Amino acid sequence: MSNATLSPQRSSLRGATLPKWFAWAVAAGSVVLGLGISAAAGLGSSIQWALIAAILFVVGSYGISAKVEGRRQAKDRTATSLVWVAFLLAVIPLASLIWETVKRGIKVLDGYFLTHSMGVVADTEPGGGIYHAILGTLEQVGLATLISVPIGVLTAIYLVEYGRGRLAKAVTFFVDVMTGIPSIVAGLFILSLWILILGMGYSGFAGSMALSILMIPVVVRSTEEMLKLVPNELREASLALGVPKWRTILKVVLPTSLGGITTGVMLAIARITGETAPVLLLVWVTNFINSNPFSDPQASLPMYIYLQYANSGGSGAAYDRAWAAALTLIAFIMILNLVARGIARWKAPKTGR
Repeated sequence: MSNATLSPQRSSLRGATLPKWFAWAVAAGSVVLGLGISAAAGLGSSIQWALIAAILFVVGSYGISAKVEGRRQAKDRTATSLVWVAFLLAVIPLASLIWETVKRGIKVLDGYFLTHSMGVVADTEPGGGIYHAILGTLEQVGLATLISVPIGVLTAIYLVEYGRGRLAKAVTFFVDVMTGIPSIVAGLFILSLWILILGMGYSGFAGSMALSILMIPVVVRSTEEMLKLVPNELREASLALGVPKWRTILKVVLPTSLGGITTGVMLAIARITGETAPVLLLVWVTNFINSNPFSDPQASLPMYIYLQYANSGGSGAAYDRAWAAALTLIAFIMILNLVARGIARWKAPKTGR
Protein backbone atom coordinates (compact mmCIF):
# COMPACT_ATOMS: atom_id res chain seq x y z
CA MET A 1 0.00 0.00 0.00
CA SER A 2 1.48 3.35 -0.98
CA ASN A 3 2.42 6.12 1.36
CA ALA A 4 -0.18 8.36 -0.20
CA THR A 5 -2.87 5.89 0.78
CA LEU A 6 -1.63 5.46 4.36
CA SER A 7 -1.06 9.12 5.23
CA PRO A 8 -4.23 10.79 6.56
CA GLN A 9 -5.25 14.29 5.56
CA ARG A 10 -3.29 16.74 7.70
CA SER A 11 -5.33 18.97 10.00
CA SER A 12 -3.79 21.99 11.62
CA LEU A 13 -3.88 21.99 15.43
CA ARG A 14 -3.63 25.77 15.42
CA GLY A 15 -6.39 27.89 13.96
CA ALA A 16 -6.03 31.06 11.98
CA THR A 17 -4.46 33.97 13.83
CA LEU A 18 -4.46 37.67 13.16
CA PRO A 19 -1.14 39.51 12.65
CA LYS A 20 0.56 41.37 15.47
CA TRP A 21 -0.28 44.76 13.96
CA PHE A 22 -4.00 43.96 14.04
CA ALA A 23 -4.66 45.91 17.27
CA TRP A 24 -2.86 49.00 15.95
CA ALA A 25 -4.78 48.83 12.67
CA VAL A 26 -8.12 48.56 14.49
CA ALA A 27 -7.14 51.43 16.79
CA ALA A 28 -6.22 53.66 13.84
CA GLY A 29 -9.43 52.75 12.02
CA SER A 30 -11.48 53.43 15.16
CA VAL A 31 -9.93 56.88 15.54
CA VAL A 32 -10.66 57.75 11.90
CA LEU A 33 -14.24 56.49 12.15
CA GLY A 34 -14.72 58.28 15.47
CA LEU A 35 -13.58 61.57 13.95
CA GLY A 36 -15.82 61.00 10.93
CA ILE A 37 -18.90 60.21 13.02
CA SER A 38 -18.26 63.21 15.25
CA ALA A 39 -17.89 65.51 12.25
CA ALA A 40 -21.04 64.14 10.63
CA ALA A 41 -23.05 64.47 13.85
CA GLY A 42 -21.66 67.92 14.64
CA LEU A 43 -19.99 66.89 17.88
CA GLY A 44 -17.36 69.43 18.85
CA SER A 45 -16.00 67.80 22.01
CA SER A 46 -12.80 65.74 21.93
CA ILE A 47 -14.19 63.56 24.71
CA GLN A 48 -17.17 62.55 22.58
CA TRP A 49 -15.18 61.35 19.57
CA ALA A 50 -12.68 59.62 21.87
CA LEU A 51 -15.49 57.64 23.54
CA ILE A 52 -16.93 56.74 20.13
CA ALA A 53 -13.48 55.59 18.98
CA ALA A 54 -13.06 53.50 22.16
CA ILE A 55 -16.39 51.75 21.62
CA LEU A 56 -15.56 51.10 17.97
CA PHE A 57 -12.16 49.71 18.97
CA VAL A 58 -13.65 47.19 21.42
CA VAL A 59 -16.51 46.16 19.11
CA GLY A 60 -14.27 45.99 16.03
CA SER A 61 -11.64 43.89 17.81
CA TYR A 62 -14.25 41.38 18.93
CA GLY A 63 -16.06 41.21 15.59
CA ILE A 64 -13.01 40.69 13.39
CA SER A 65 -11.33 38.31 15.86
CA ALA A 66 -14.49 36.21 16.21
CA LYS A 67 -14.74 35.92 12.43
CA VAL A 68 -11.10 34.89 11.92
CA GLU A 69 -9.90 33.31 15.18
CA GLY A 70 -13.07 32.12 16.83
CA ARG A 71 -15.14 33.34 19.75
CA ARG A 72 -12.75 32.11 22.43
CA GLN A 73 -9.82 34.16 21.13
CA ALA A 74 -12.18 37.04 20.44
CA LYS A 75 -13.18 37.17 24.11
CA ASP A 76 -9.51 37.28 25.08
CA ARG A 77 -8.88 40.16 22.69
CA THR A 78 -11.97 41.97 24.01
CA ALA A 79 -10.67 41.74 27.56
CA THR A 80 -7.29 43.06 26.41
CA SER A 81 -8.99 45.90 24.54
CA LEU A 82 -11.01 46.87 27.62
CA VAL A 83 -7.82 46.96 29.69
CA TRP A 84 -6.14 49.28 27.18
CA VAL A 85 -9.20 51.53 27.00
CA ALA A 86 -9.37 51.76 30.80
CA PHE A 87 -5.64 52.53 30.90
CA LEU A 88 -6.01 55.36 28.38
CA LEU A 89 -9.07 56.74 30.18
CA ALA A 90 -6.94 56.98 33.34
CA VAL A 91 -3.71 58.27 31.77
CA ILE A 92 -5.03 60.85 29.30
CA PRO A 93 -6.70 63.12 31.91
CA LEU A 94 -3.62 62.86 34.14
CA ALA A 95 -1.26 63.68 31.28
CA SER A 96 -3.54 66.53 30.21
CA LEU A 97 -3.54 67.93 33.75
CA ILE A 98 0.24 67.78 34.05
CA TRP A 99 0.72 69.31 30.60
CA GLU A 100 -1.70 72.18 31.33
CA THR A 101 -0.05 72.85 34.71
CA VAL A 102 3.44 72.88 33.21
CA LYS A 103 2.38 75.07 30.28
CA ARG A 104 0.70 77.67 32.49
CA GLY A 105 2.98 77.45 35.53
CA ILE A 106 6.31 77.76 33.74
CA LYS A 107 5.58 81.41 32.85
CA VAL A 108 6.64 82.85 36.22
CA LEU A 109 8.42 79.89 37.82
CA ASP A 110 12.00 81.07 38.31
CA GLY A 111 14.52 81.70 41.06
CA TYR A 112 12.94 85.02 42.06
CA PHE A 113 9.51 83.42 42.39
CA LEU A 114 10.87 80.64 44.63
CA THR A 115 12.93 82.90 46.91
CA HIS A 116 10.56 85.84 47.54
CA SER A 117 7.25 86.21 49.37
CA MET A 118 4.20 88.24 48.45
CA GLY A 119 5.09 90.82 51.13
CA VAL A 120 3.45 94.11 50.19
CA VAL A 121 2.59 92.91 46.66
CA ALA A 122 -1.17 92.94 46.08
CA ASP A 123 -2.80 89.85 44.63
CA THR A 124 -3.71 91.73 41.45
CA GLU A 125 -0.18 93.07 40.88
CA PRO A 126 2.67 91.27 39.12
CA GLY A 127 5.70 90.08 41.07
CA GLY A 128 5.93 88.34 44.40
CA GLY A 129 6.72 84.70 45.08
CA ILE A 130 5.99 81.61 47.15
CA TYR A 131 8.95 81.39 49.54
CA HIS A 132 6.71 81.99 52.57
CA ALA A 133 4.26 79.32 51.34
CA ILE A 134 7.02 76.76 50.72
CA LEU A 135 8.49 77.41 54.16
CA GLY A 136 5.09 77.05 55.83
CA THR A 137 4.27 73.82 53.98
CA LEU A 138 7.64 72.25 54.83
CA GLU A 139 7.33 73.12 58.52
CA GLN A 140 3.71 72.00 58.84
CA VAL A 141 4.29 68.72 57.00
CA GLY A 142 7.54 68.15 58.92
CA LEU A 143 5.84 68.59 62.30
CA ALA A 144 2.97 66.33 61.21
CA THR A 145 5.53 63.69 60.21
CA LEU A 146 7.34 63.94 63.56
CA ILE A 147 4.01 63.38 65.33
CA SER A 148 2.61 60.67 63.08
CA VAL A 149 5.53 58.39 62.27
CA PRO A 150 6.42 57.28 65.83
CA ILE A 151 2.75 56.80 66.77
CA GLY A 152 1.93 54.99 63.54
CA VAL A 153 4.96 52.69 63.55
CA LEU A 154 4.59 51.77 67.23
CA THR A 155 0.87 51.10 66.76
CA ALA A 156 1.61 48.82 63.81
CA ILE A 157 4.27 46.97 65.83
CA TYR A 158 1.76 46.40 68.61
CA LEU A 159 -0.90 45.10 66.22
CA VAL A 160 1.46 42.68 64.44
CA GLU A 161 3.78 41.54 67.21
CA TYR A 162 1.74 41.82 70.41
CA GLY A 163 -1.88 42.58 69.58
CA ARG A 164 -4.36 39.94 70.66
CA GLY A 165 -7.90 40.07 71.92
CA ARG A 166 -10.39 42.92 72.13
CA LEU A 167 -7.91 45.77 72.47
CA ALA A 168 -6.19 44.89 69.18
CA LYS A 169 -9.57 44.56 67.44
CA ALA A 170 -10.65 47.94 68.81
CA VAL A 171 -7.43 49.60 67.65
CA THR A 172 -7.81 48.05 64.18
CA PHE A 173 -11.42 49.22 63.99
CA PHE A 174 -10.57 52.81 64.90
CA VAL A 175 -7.66 52.87 62.48
CA ASP A 176 -10.03 51.79 59.71
CA VAL A 177 -12.48 54.51 60.74
CA MET A 178 -9.75 57.17 60.80
CA THR A 179 -8.66 56.18 57.31
CA GLY A 180 -11.94 57.47 55.90
CA ILE A 181 -12.21 60.66 57.97
CA PRO A 182 -12.59 63.77 55.74
CA SER A 183 -9.90 66.38 56.24
CA ILE A 184 -12.47 69.00 57.24
CA VAL A 185 -13.53 66.82 60.20
CA ALA A 186 -9.94 66.57 61.45
CA GLY A 187 -9.64 70.32 61.12
CA LEU A 188 -12.87 70.95 63.05
CA PHE A 189 -11.73 68.60 65.84
CA ILE A 190 -8.45 70.48 66.37
CA LEU A 191 -10.25 73.81 65.99
CA SER A 192 -12.69 73.01 68.78
CA LEU A 193 -10.06 71.46 71.07
CA TRP A 194 -6.94 73.57 70.48
CA ILE A 195 -8.35 76.98 69.61
CA LEU A 196 -11.86 77.22 71.08
CA ILE A 197 -11.43 75.18 74.30
CA LEU A 198 -7.74 75.67 75.11
CA GLY A 199 -7.65 79.19 73.74
CA MET A 200 -4.61 78.75 71.53
CA GLY A 201 -4.28 80.89 68.43
CA TYR A 202 -3.92 80.09 64.77
CA SER A 203 -0.54 78.55 64.00
CA GLY A 204 1.24 76.08 61.77
CA PHE A 205 1.43 73.62 64.66
CA ALA A 206 -2.37 73.53 64.91
CA GLY A 207 -2.52 72.59 61.25
CA SER A 208 0.17 69.97 61.78
CA MET A 209 -1.93 68.27 64.46
CA ALA A 210 -4.88 68.03 62.07
CA LEU A 211 -2.63 66.72 59.31
CA SER A 212 -1.21 64.11 61.69
CA ILE A 213 -4.75 62.78 62.28
CA LEU A 214 -4.98 62.16 58.54
CA MET A 215 -1.47 60.73 58.32
CA ILE A 216 -1.46 58.31 61.26
CA PRO A 217 -3.87 55.68 59.81
CA VAL A 218 -1.95 55.61 56.52
CA VAL A 219 1.33 55.01 58.37
CA VAL A 220 -0.27 52.35 60.59
CA ARG A 221 -1.78 50.44 57.67
CA SER A 222 1.31 50.54 55.44
CA THR A 223 3.66 49.63 58.30
CA GLU A 224 1.37 46.81 59.45
CA GLU A 225 1.35 45.26 55.98
CA MET A 226 5.14 45.52 55.69
CA LEU A 227 5.67 43.87 59.10
CA LYS A 228 3.37 41.02 58.11
CA LEU A 229 5.58 40.32 55.09
CA VAL A 230 8.60 39.56 57.28
CA PRO A 231 8.96 35.74 57.38
CA ASN A 232 8.21 34.17 60.74
CA GLU A 233 11.33 32.04 60.31
CA LEU A 234 13.49 35.12 60.93
CA ARG A 235 11.68 35.84 64.18
CA GLU A 236 11.86 32.20 65.29
CA ALA A 237 15.57 31.96 64.49
CA SER A 238 16.30 35.05 66.56
CA LEU A 239 14.16 33.88 69.48
CA ALA A 240 15.78 30.43 69.34
CA LEU A 241 19.15 32.08 69.96
CA GLY A 242 17.79 33.57 73.17
CA VAL A 243 17.34 37.10 71.84
CA PRO A 244 14.50 38.97 73.62
CA LYS A 245 11.44 39.77 71.56
CA TRP A 246 11.90 43.54 71.73
CA ARG A 247 15.45 43.18 70.44
CA THR A 248 14.27 40.82 67.70
CA ILE A 249 11.80 43.46 66.55
CA LEU A 250 14.44 46.18 66.70
CA LYS A 251 17.30 44.28 65.04
CA VAL A 252 15.54 41.83 62.72
CA VAL A 253 11.94 42.76 61.92
CA LEU A 254 12.28 46.51 61.45
CA PRO A 255 15.48 46.44 59.32
CA THR A 256 13.91 43.80 57.08
CA SER A 257 10.80 45.90 56.44
CA LEU A 258 12.49 49.32 56.50
CA GLY A 259 12.15 49.89 52.76
CA GLY A 260 8.40 49.30 52.74
CA ILE A 261 7.86 51.34 55.89
CA THR A 262 9.76 54.29 54.42
CA THR A 263 7.72 54.06 51.22
CA GLY A 264 4.49 54.12 53.22
CA VAL A 265 5.65 57.16 55.20
CA MET A 266 6.57 59.02 52.01
CA LEU A 267 3.19 58.27 50.46
CA ALA A 268 1.47 59.44 53.65
CA ILE A 269 3.43 62.70 53.47
CA ALA A 270 2.41 63.15 49.84
CA ARG A 271 -1.21 62.50 50.84
CA ILE A 272 -1.32 65.37 53.38
CA THR A 273 0.83 67.90 51.53
CA GLY A 274 -2.02 69.13 49.36
CA GLU A 275 -4.69 69.33 52.08
CA THR A 276 -6.41 72.70 52.22
CA ALA A 277 -9.31 72.42 54.69
CA PRO A 278 -7.26 71.97 57.91
CA VAL A 279 -4.93 74.78 56.85
CA LEU A 280 -7.86 77.09 56.15
CA LEU A 281 -9.40 76.41 59.57
CA LEU A 282 -6.29 76.32 61.75
CA VAL A 283 -3.32 78.01 60.11
CA TRP A 284 -5.08 80.76 58.21
CA VAL A 285 -2.87 82.75 55.85
CA THR A 286 -0.31 85.55 55.64
CA ASN A 287 1.61 87.17 52.82
CA PHE A 288 4.70 87.58 54.98
CA ILE A 289 7.37 85.10 56.02
CA ASN A 290 6.65 83.41 59.36
CA SER A 291 9.33 80.88 60.24
CA ASN A 292 7.80 80.10 63.66
CA PRO A 293 5.12 77.41 63.25
CA PHE A 294 4.06 77.72 66.90
CA SER A 295 2.89 81.32 66.74
CA ASP A 296 0.65 83.38 64.44
CA PRO A 297 -0.81 82.48 61.06
CA GLN A 298 1.44 80.91 58.47
CA ALA A 299 1.25 80.49 54.72
CA SER A 300 1.11 77.19 52.81
CA LEU A 301 1.12 76.17 49.17
CA PRO A 302 -2.50 74.87 48.99
CA MET A 303 -3.86 78.08 50.57
CA TYR A 304 -1.61 80.22 48.38
CA ILE A 305 -3.03 78.57 45.25
CA TYR A 306 -6.60 79.04 46.45
CA LEU A 307 -6.16 82.69 47.44
CA GLN A 308 -4.36 83.64 44.25
CA TYR A 309 -7.28 82.25 42.27
CA ALA A 310 -10.05 83.55 44.55
CA ASN A 311 -8.64 87.06 45.00
CA SER A 312 -7.28 87.52 41.52
CA GLY A 313 -9.99 89.91 40.36
CA GLY A 314 -9.37 88.75 36.81
CA SER A 315 -5.66 89.52 37.03
CA GLY A 316 -3.45 87.44 34.78
CA ALA A 317 -0.51 87.81 37.18
CA ALA A 318 -2.45 86.14 40.01
CA TYR A 319 -3.51 83.28 37.74
CA ASP A 320 0.10 82.77 36.65
CA ARG A 321 1.26 82.66 40.28
CA ALA A 322 -1.46 80.13 41.14
CA TRP A 323 -0.43 77.84 38.29
CA ALA A 324 3.26 78.18 39.18
CA ALA A 325 2.52 77.31 42.82
CA ALA A 326 0.47 74.30 41.66
CA LEU A 327 3.39 73.16 39.51
CA THR A 328 5.72 73.51 42.50
CA LEU A 329 3.37 71.44 44.67
CA ILE A 330 3.10 68.71 42.03
CA ALA A 331 6.88 68.65 41.64
CA PHE A 332 7.30 68.33 45.42
CA ILE A 333 4.91 65.37 45.57
CA MET A 334 6.55 63.72 42.56
CA ILE A 335 9.95 64.06 44.22
CA LEU A 336 8.61 62.41 47.37
CA ASN A 337 7.26 59.50 45.33
CA LEU A 338 10.55 59.09 43.48
CA VAL A 339 12.45 59.14 46.77
CA ALA A 340 10.08 56.50 48.15
CA ARG A 341 10.63 54.28 45.13
CA GLY A 342 14.38 54.73 45.37
CA ILE A 343 14.47 53.83 49.05
CA ALA A 344 12.21 50.82 48.47
CA ARG A 345 14.50 49.54 45.73
CA TRP A 346 17.63 50.25 47.79
CA LYS A 347 16.30 48.48 50.87
CA ALA A 348 14.58 45.64 49.03
CA PRO A 349 15.76 42.15 50.07
CA LYS A 350 18.49 40.90 47.76
CA THR A 351 17.72 37.70 45.86
CA GLY A 352 20.27 35.21 44.64
CA ARG A 353 23.99 35.25 45.27
